[in-house]
This record gives sequence, structure tokens and C-alpha cells, in this order.
Amino acid sequence: MEFTHEQMSEIISSITKGKEGLQGLVKMGMESLMKSERDIHNEQTTDVSNGFRDRRICHNGKMFEIKVPRSRENNFYPMLLGVLKDQEAEVNRLVCSLYSQGLTTSQVGKISEEFYGKHYSKSQVSRLLNGAREDVGLWLKRSLEYRYPIIYIDATYVLTRRDSAVSNEAYYTVLGVKEDRTRDVLDIVNFPTESSTSWKDVFENLKERGLSLVDLVVCDGLSGIENSITACFPKADIQLCTVHLKRNIVNKVKPRDKREVSDDLKKLFSPDQFDITCDLAHEKFITFINKWQGSYPALKRYQHERYRLYFTYFKYERVIRGMIYTTNWIERLNKDYKRVLNMRGAMPNPESVILLMGNVSQNRDVHKYPIYNFLESKLFNII
Repeated sequence: MEFTHEQMSEIISSITKGKEGLQGLVKMGMESLMKSERDIHNEQTTDVSNGFRDRRICHNGKMFEIKVPRSRENNFYPMLLGVLKDQEAEVNRLVCSLYSQGLTTSQVGKISEEFYGKHYSKSQVSRLLNGAREDVGLWLKRSLEYRYPIIYIDATYVLTRRDSAVSNEAYYTVLGVKEDRTRDVLDIVNFPTESSTSWKDVFENLKERGLSLVDLVVCDGLSGIENSITACFPKADIQLCTVHLKRNIVNKVKPRDKREVSDDLKKLFSPDQFDITCDLAHEKFITFINKWQGSYPALKRYQHERYRLYFTYFKYERVIRGMIYTTNWIERLNKDYKRVLNMRGAMPNPESVILLMGNVSQNRDVHKYPIYNFLESKLFNII
């Protein structure tokens, strides 16, 4: 049957003016295309038609049903459904990306409505994120390499709702430097507070996933942390963060002495010193403490042998000391976490925090580039 251009225009006009309007025309066109495709499929595969199945489609902010042709062998899949499926996958990726960048579930729903004509409620956005949660969960359970020359550890605190109450909970991060000199987040774990015993649990989990040898652990001066590290990685050197130590000391002196104390500490901890050992650096530190403890008796505690661990970096090549004498790298990662988390206020549960922190960690491009300074270090030349 053939129609003139005018006749076709009249037919289309009558359809669009009907009850379903333009939506009816779209539906009719899609069903016609899929039916024609099935006819071709039947000819090529000697299959036969077997009725239709209903499928819901979102178009221009409205939901409507189309009839999708079936074949008896049940191996016919219209090309048009593949296109629609790709669009759905694209929406899911957009939802996950927007949420990971700091938008709330409500904001994500509004943006999807603006660009795709479909509004997602908070619960629907949450369901769309289930795939992302599974991906992050699998990533955090992945097998690890046998050896990481350096790991950095630290905990950051996030307001989290638990049991109908909101509190600042600790989220532990382990950042590893691999043998190829690139960086990788090895684990993100939640505990209500930070403690050395909880860190020991984190280390044991890393060992269960394949990590056996660590040469250097960089961390802050959490009480007892060196015992947990030694128990799990007995061959590892320990470097406590010098920035934390300097800050703590300066906070214990009067404003009139802060500048002089800061200058003394800057010289003591400068990574550019030549002809110096860990022991010599520690001796200079004790001399500094003796100089100031007369005016500030509270500084006497810094004479404890534990404070030798703040000078481990002098054991290594000068070219890498500036990268291992502080926890700066993991502190920058913590800032990236907070940039996304702080937009929301209190998080609804620990799982939502780990989802966001995991997405931030996986998408950090700077970690993908090798650190060339490490080429000269014996840490990365041990077979």
C-alpha cells in the first residue's frame, strides 16, 4: 500500500491529535520499527513470531508502555531496546558521578529530571547507587601486592548518623606506594574512634588480602601505634609525622617565644641537612628540649625514647626525605574527602561515607603517576 505525502501527513496529524498525542506517535513508531526488525530476524533464523511483551519507557518526563515483539526461540532482542538500555546506563553513571561529586540525592533527582525528563526520588537515587556500592565494596576487598615499600596511614573524622544519633566517627585510610612508584589507596575502614588496637585490625586485614612486606610506615604520633605496626610488620621502619610534633610543641609555649621555637624546630627537622644521622638528629632535639624545658616544664615529656621515631627519615636519601617525614600526602587525600562530604552535613550511615571516600580514592588521577624521586631510593631497588 502506497500513500502520497499529503495522505501520510494527514495520518500523522490525526494520530498526534488523538488521545495520546505525540506520545502515541512515538510509541507507534517504535513498535513498528521493532516489528519490522523481528520480521527480518525470522527470515534469517527461520524463527517465528510469538506475541509481545510490555516494556515501560520514559519520554519527555512521561512514562508509557510499548509492546516489544517476541520470537518463539526467545532469542530476538530489538536494536532499539539496546539504545534505550544504553541511555539507562548513562543515567546511572551520571547519578553516581553527581552523588560522588558532593550533590545530595535530592539534587541528583532534580538534575536528572532537567536533562532526561525523569525525576528520581531520594529512595530511587539510593537504589541506583547500589551498583556503585557493590563496586566500591569489591574494590576494598581486592587482592593486594606482596610488597609495598611505603604505606601512609591516617584517620579522618566525619559526622555520621548511627542508632538515631550523630557523632564524629573515625574513617581509617591506608595509602600505599607500590614498587612501580605509583600510589594506591589500599583500604578505607570505619571505627567509632581511632586507636592503635583498631589499626592493628586494619593491618591484619591487609595481610589477609596479600600484603606481607612493608619497608616504611608513615603515620602520626597516635599512642601505641608503633606497637601495632611492629606486631604486624616487624621489618618495617616507622616515621612519625614531624608536622604534628612541631605543632604540638609550638602550642605549648607563650606567644612571645613562638617564633624562636618555630625557627629552632625548622632547623632541627630540615630534610636538606647533610652529614646527619637519625641518632645525631635526635641528640640535637634533646638539646633543644633542654634549652626550653626550664621555661616550659611540659616539654620534658619529649625526652622519651619514643621520639626517636620522628627522625627515621634521616636514614634515607635526601631526595626523598621531604616525601616521607610528614603525612602530607594522606592529609591532602583527607581534604578531598572533606570537600565532598562537607557539602552534606551529617551522613546517614557509615556505608554512605565509605562509598564517597572510595569514589574519591579511585578517581584521584595524581596517584596514577610514578614518583621519579624514588628512582634514587634504595626502598625501590630491593629485589
